[in-house]
Order: sequence, then structure tokens, then C-alpha cells
Amino acid sequence: MTDQLRNTGIIDVGGEPHMRDGKGRLQPLSTVRPQDVLQDEMVRKMMNFADDLSAQVARFKGHCFDDVGDFLALLSQDYGESRGGQKGNMTFLSYDGCQKVTVQVADHIDFGPELQIAKGLIDECLTDWASDARPELRTIVERAFNTDKEGQINRAELFSLRRLNFDDERWVRAMKAIEDAIRVVGSKTYMRFYRRDTAQAAWHAITIDMAKA
Repeated sequence: MTDQLRNTGIIDVGGEPHMRDGKGRLQPLSTVRPQDVLQDEMVRKMMNFADDLSAQVARFKGHCFDDVGDFLALLSQDYGESRGGQKGNMTFLSYDGCQKVTVQVADHIDFGPELQIAKGLIDECLTDWASDARPELRTIVERAFNTDKEGQINRAELFSLRRLNFDDERWVRAMKAIEDAIRVVGSKTYMRFYRRDTAQAAWHAITIDMAKA
């Protein structure tokens, strides 16, 4: 890709400027509407900055994780044990307590076929408890097993069901089926940054995600 194409989208063909359209065809620049040329220039200019910024953020992320790894290696030498919880979640503070870096590991969860068994058992309970089952319970159950736009089960509502205790043996088996249905299919590590004016003040996140800026 030449700098000319990358920066403007204009391609020299036999000494005449052209632009490639959405179907891959080369169109003489004289036949392209001025507003389309301006829009193309604007998009390419913004994309160039976005590409550079994305690469910078990627380098920054790599350096941050390298720094954490080096620090943990030093701690491991001193104590013979790494720092962090069971899932690798960690918090690092500046000496004055006004700057904080957190490393969090989030599991990606999916559900196996046991979930359908759980739904059947819960439906049996609700049917038999018809006169005693609170409307709120039915609402929670419906929300838990309804899928969202991406076809994903409502995990928050599903986990809230597990906090409810009933003596019915079918309910107990249903909760066990939900537990057995949980599959950890991967995980992702996040690093977040916070700052505050004093050690007693509230934390303020340093925004790196452009969507939240």
C-alpha cells in the first residue's frame, strides 16, 4: 500500500487520478462526487491516527504486564510465593496511596446441557407450588432462562436463583444441575488504573477506552 493510497485513497493510473469504489472498480476521480472524496479523506485521516494510537496502546499494555511480571518475579525471590488471589486478581498501590493499578482476570462462562435439566426441574417446582410461589420468583426464573439478543443466557439472574434456598428435593437437584452446567471456556486479563487526590478521597478511573472517554 503506497503512502498516497493510504493517506488519500487516490491511485495514479496512467497519469490520471482514480479511486477504488466499494466493488473494487477503479473510477476516474473526475467522476467521484466531491463529498465522497472529502468523506474518504476524513475517514482515512482518522483511521491513520486510530492505527497509530492502537499500536501505542498495545505497546503500553505489553510494557505494563512486563512490569508487573518483573515485580512479581522479585517478590517470588524474596518470599518464594507469587502475589495474587486464586484467579490472579491483584492490586498495586503507590506509596502515598493515591495511585492504584489493578489486574483482574474475568472468566468467560458458557453452559452445558445440564441447564435444560435444571429448567425442567424448576418448572416442576413452580407448577406444584402454584398457590405458594411468589410472582417475583416466577419473574426471576423467566428472566434467568430467557436469552438476550446474542442468544446468551442471563447469567446474573441465573446465579441469583442459586442464592434461593428451598427444601424441595427437585429444587436442590436443579441448583446442582446449574452448577454442573457451568463451563469456563476461557478468561481475559484486564488492567485498570485509578487516581485520587488524597488517601481518603474516592478513586477516579483513568479512562483509556475511547468509548468511555
